[in-house]
Amino acid sequence: MSEAERLDHFMARAAAAYYAGREPFGARGDFTTAPEMSQAFGECLGLWAAVVWQGMGAPFPVHLVELGPGRGTLMADALRGIATALPPFRAALRVHLVEASPGLRAVQAATLGEGVAEWHDSLDSLPPGPAIILSNEFLDALPIRQFVRRGEGWMERFVRDGAFAEQPAENPPPLPAEAPEGAVQEWNEAGEAFVRALASRLAQQGGAALFLDYGPAESGLGDSLQALANHRAADPLSEPGSVDITAHVDFAALARVARAAGAAAHGPVPQGIFLQALGLVTRAAMLARAAPHSAGLQLSAAQRLIAPEGMGRLFKALALTHPALPAPPGFEVSAP
Repeated sequence: MSEAERLDHFMARAAAAYYAGREPFGARGDFTTAPEMSQAFGECLGLWAAVVWQGMGAPFPVHLVELGPGRGTLMADALRGIATALPPFRAALRVHLVEASPGLRAVQAATLGEGVAEWHDSLDSLPPGPAIILSNEFLDALPIRQFVRRGEGWMERFVRDGAFAEQPAENPPPLPAEAPEGAVQEWNEAGEAFVRALASRLAQQGGAALFLDYGPAESGLGDSLQALANHRAADPLSEPGSVDITAHVDFAALARVARAAGAAAHGPVPQGIFLQALGLVTRAAMLARAAPHSAGLQLSAAQRLIAPEGMGRLFKALALTHPALPAPPGFEVSAP
């Protein structure tokens, strides 16, 4: 019998192997993300960044950063929208991509050409200065810890031989005093550390970050660990590195962490409401009129992104900003 490995350590190892060994996006991969569904998605996020840049006082230069940029599709669409709508912003921005996978870096370079100023393994090596950061389905891949209520206390989940094993918790966070037997409490320790560092940077150097991902608006109990392979649900514990393993994002917890680190947090708001506020439906209709042969695909993709029964409700948008900035587009009714 092999030694048990704490769940977050298992997830980190599995994710590193998974992204190092494949290109998982699209119909031939394991999942399809919003930028691959409709170019309107990336274009709208580019316009979001442009408005935020103006609200920052139009600094020159400014870093435009994407976390986990996949094939580079979102950034390519964002840059196209920015160049059309606000050429001065296009001239001011410098593209930085946070991507650890050499294989995906090569794909991104093929998509974006010489448009990338630099790649980074983490935010730590990002040059100082104001930054606008875009993130789509990045936080869900960060490793989580899970704690299970047993009797009057809590045990922590480890992984051994493709199954859960429970052991006494190692330096756990504050856990609920009352919870039913077998209840699961998740903690994204890595995500909180990441957001804390990012929020501190935004508060000190200026800028904004936009996160689009899936999860509840409020914190709560529950096991959200899941995996995909070939667009179908898979066992997250078997064959680490062969499936896409993720968990729901605790947006409320991340917003609290960001505020404590000095940034303003806006949201979360449902992705459907956020994208409609940015004009995604209008842009999709324009694309459909321009290319009648693909009009059905354009409109159905937009509907999937915004409809409550599609991605519109489960997915949320959360923005972090320097506290002096106005509420960014799509968050005007969400107080910091």
